[in-house]
Amino acid sequence: MTGRAPDLHPEAETILDRVDLPPTASLSVEGAREALRDLLVAEEPPDDDLTVRDLSIPGPGDDPETSLPIRTYTPPGGGARPVFVYLHGGGWVRGDLDTHDGLCRLLAEAADCVVVSVDYRRAPEHRFPAAVHDAYAATAWAAEYAEIVGGDPDRVAVGGDSAGGNLAAAVTLLARERDGPELAHQVLLYPVTDYAFDTSSYDENAAGYLLSRASMRWYWERYLGDDIDGANPYASPLRARDLSGLPSATVITAGYDPLRDEGAAYADRLREGGVSVTHENYPGMVHVFASFPDLDRARDARRVIADGLATAFGRD
Repeated sequence: MTGRAPDLHPEAETILDRVDLPPTASLSVEGAREALRDLLVAEEPPDDDLTVRDLSIPGPGDDPETSLPIRTYTPPGGGARPVFVYLHGGGWVRGDLDTHDGLCRLLAEAADCVVVSVDYRRAPEHRFPAAVHDAYAATAWAAEYAEIVGGDPDRVAVGGDSAGGNLAAAVTLLARERDGPELAHQVLLYPVTDYAFDTSSYDENAAGYLLSRASMRWYWERYLGDDIDGANPYASPLRARDLSGLPSATVITAGYDPLRDEGAAYADRLREGGVSVTHENYPGMVHVFASFPDLDRARDARRVIADGLATAFGRD
């Protein structure tokens, strides 16, 4: 690729050189899913000491027809650890337990907590708000049954990347509305927070930096039933009137990411609502950078996440 910004971080250059994905908007749904799996699913078994289990839990309303696959990652050693419910990115359309297996392993090790990765129902087969309800059901399950996977049900956080960050924010809003479960923290990794495409970061990074404006339009078109849904705060958390009473937050944004400004705006709104927020922006980086295990900026972002979880769980 030519014409890259002169202040793009060298590690972002590395990511752009490594990632060879066709434009999302040119693909079918199945083609988009397969392209992401081809990129992210590891061919070799990981080398770590985590205990990994695939389970099935009840879906929304304990309906057996909507059972949810989850994958849990438990670090070695005794004692009940805090639980981090993780919701994968992929524009609500693609991504699954396997595409984010590597990132979940890295987070379990960095934060020394049990990670519960959720295979929520995807669009367009299941449009908004199905994924929100699945994400909430999985978080509520973790808060009640964490002992099954070596977790402490009294120390539960929720988070995710991109569309998964959007779902995590929605879960905190639902948990507040429904008086539970009590959540210690939220991790929003370059989150989608608003159904809009007119921020400065969208204009500056509309194309050429991994995630494009055209891709985000493609995702939203498949996620929402109609434009009216885009104004719903469970789809666009930034549009929630009141963000008070929500759990503390770690928000990560990247400079060359169309989602940068809406992530920063959500961090600001949380602060205005009295929520304790750590917002780290990585100026020269691109979307999904934290998933790369061997890059220093990615390691630093995972350290920031781990530190935020440790503080929220009373372990600092």
